[in-house]
Amino acid sequence: MAAVLGLIIGVIIGIFVKPDIPIMLQPYLPIMVVAALDALLGAARSYFERSFSDKVFVISFISNVFTATLLVFLGNQLGVGSQLQTAVIVVLGIRIFSNVSAIRRFIFKG
Repeated sequence: MAAVLGLIIGVIIGIFVKPDIPIMLQPYLPIMVVAALDALLGAARSYFERSFSDKVFVISFISNVFTATLLVFLGNQLGVGSQLQTAVIVVLGIRIFSNVSAIRRFIFKG
């Protein structure tokens, strides 16, 4: 749970400090945010299912962000970056909505 709290505190600090993002990372930032959101909602789902693990969350968070960014980077190098970016967004979007619906079912018992 400490990792989730650290992530929330980091987001709040980031909103107020407004750090400069290096130009070469700017195309990948939206993908990184969506991948991080997927990992965060997956952690929330596992928390409600009573199977949350800090280690699994940290590894999932890092690997999601790294893999999604790597896929888009490779797509850019191959000249198909927008197609791979769309594919990554669709896959992560499906996972996000799946996690949200599982959380909703747990909260509202239905």
